[in-house]
Amino acid sequence: MMKEGLMSHLFVFGLGYSAGRLARRLAGEGWAVEGTGRAGKIRFEDEAAVRAGLERATHILSSVPPGAEGDPVLDRYRAAITAAPAGWIGYLSSTGVYGDTGGAWVDETAPVGGGRRSARVIADAAWRALGRPVHVFRLPGIYGPGRSVLERIREGRARRIALPGQVFSRVHVDDIAGGVIAGMRGPAGVYNLADDLPCPQNDVITYGCARLGLPVPPLQTLAEAGLSPAAAAFYAENRRVANGRAKRLLGWRLRYPDYRAGLGAMASECQGAPV
Repeated sequence: MMKEGLMSHLFVFGLGYSAGRLARRLAGEGWAVEGTGRAGKIRFEDEAAVRAGLERATHILSSVPPGAEGDPVLDRYRAAITAAPAGWIGYLSSTGVYGDTGGAWVDETAPVGGGRRSARVIADAAWRALGRPVHVFRLPGIYGPGRSVLERIREGRARRIALPGQVFSRVHVDDIAGGVIAGMRGPAGVYNLADDLPCPQNDVITYGCARLGLPVPPLQTLAEAGLSPAAAAFYAENRRVANGRAKRLLGWRLRYPDYRAGLGAMASECQGAPV
């Protein structure tokens, strides 16, 4: 556990979009933050620097996705993480571990392993089996400033797909940060961090077009849309993600409980209006 009076120090494997947003928020609150990744100053391959960072850390977080050969963080640094003096360890996983449910709700008790992301399932399980208490945060589709349907609409890349009954869950990047911070004060375990309103992606596009004052793209079949394999795979699974456990056990409160709140705030910021 952390010593009383010790400055909070977060070490992050993979300072990218989501973890970087968290890091900036914590740095603004006086935390020391370091790590690997695009926004980090430590090279993942520099084992001496990584191990030194882990020794300084009061909190450790990995947001590095698994590769075809496993989780690179655990493959190289499992022993160092397990032995680190940090009092808290977290991992950003994916709700893709639940697979396709035909639009049904899933919570943290739902079975995993039936989806297309077998590497994610294996990594998720490996972090839970680390041998120390770990907070595993399962995330659905992530959106936020610079990475949302608003950008795709402006650039003419948004596609409405004719798939009746297709539903997705999503979460704003700032609510991921809020969920992780809430987890730092709550019990270890698995938590879904999703907003309150799973819905068709077409609804999100329609709302975004209305906020931007741009025409709604026509409905297309998957074949007509010409999506990349990765984007097309997005439509291969259909589920609603429940978030009640994080609210009950962590006291997590969403700043953006649905896509209207999140996209509305971003659209207003772009237009120079108060949020």
